[in-house]
Amino acid sequence: MSDFNPFQDNDDDLVVQETKPKLQIPPLYKVILLNDDFTPMDFVVEVLMDFFGMSEELATQVMLQIHTQGVGVCGTYTKDVAETKVTIVNEYSREHQHPLLCSMEVV
Repeated sequence: MSDFNPFQDNDDDLVVQETKPKLQIPPLYKVILLNDDFTPMDFVVEVLMDFFGMSEELATQVMLQIHTQGVGVCGTYTKDVAETKVTIVNEYSREHQHPLLCSMEVV
């Protein structure tokens, strides 16, 4: 017969090594607005204030950067937040018949 006893603890020679989870900081994304020739400057300032929490002064500065350089950064966020902001701004622009385009790119 075998010496195996199912009620006996035979884990004396078992080695258990604890592992620590490797956490990484999630990548960040820049949310940007692209210039066009049709969207009024006041509407861009309104979008920056309403959806990105900018003061009127900062929103005006960013709007002028978009107007002169063709693109302006609205903020830096995690992927989910950036995607949500892009979607909301693009839908809001279309609802108001403006071609303003919001996009995102990895930092």
